[in-house]
Amino acid sequence: MTFKTAELCDSNEGKVAIAQPLLKSFGAKKSFAGEIVTVKVFEDNVRVKEMLGKNGKEKVLVVDGGGSLRCALMGDLLGKMAQDNEWAGVIINGCIRDSAEINAMPIGVKALNTIPIKSKKGGVGEINAPVNFAGVTFTPGEFVYSDEDGIIVSVTKLH
Repeated sequence: MTFKTAELCDSNEGKVAIAQPLLKSFGAKKSFAGEIVTVKVFEDNVRVKEMLGKNGKEKVLVVDGGGSLRCALMGDLLGKMAQDNEWAGVIINGCIRDSAEINAMPIGVKALNTIPIKSKKGGVGEINAPVNFAGVTFTPGEFVYSDEDGIIVSVTKLH
């Protein structure tokens, strides 16, 4: 699907939520969209890896990492896993690492920033519960659209 978030906002005014412009783009794929799947964690990426290990065709993994800038929730290995399992994209309220490698991959990633420190591996986190950051609630089963201009969320699939 080819889209521009600006055009989707114009044609769906009052029907979409627009995320605050807090996240940076990574990965070679600058535009991505899909059904929302969520993970809520804090400085622990075990649940992120668990979800990226599943089929992600036409889905976007939205990770609420609590906005932590102290460690990365995704690196090149999880980026490759996301690519291999056909995730449309990954949106992270937290950091990534291995950004040069991720930028060369045909995946779309939005994150707060980069940091070289890996996360804890405790396995603590919540899967598929609504998460809220950047002024938007990301609800599993709803749809997210991301490109160079921003991120929007819709209850229904947009055409």
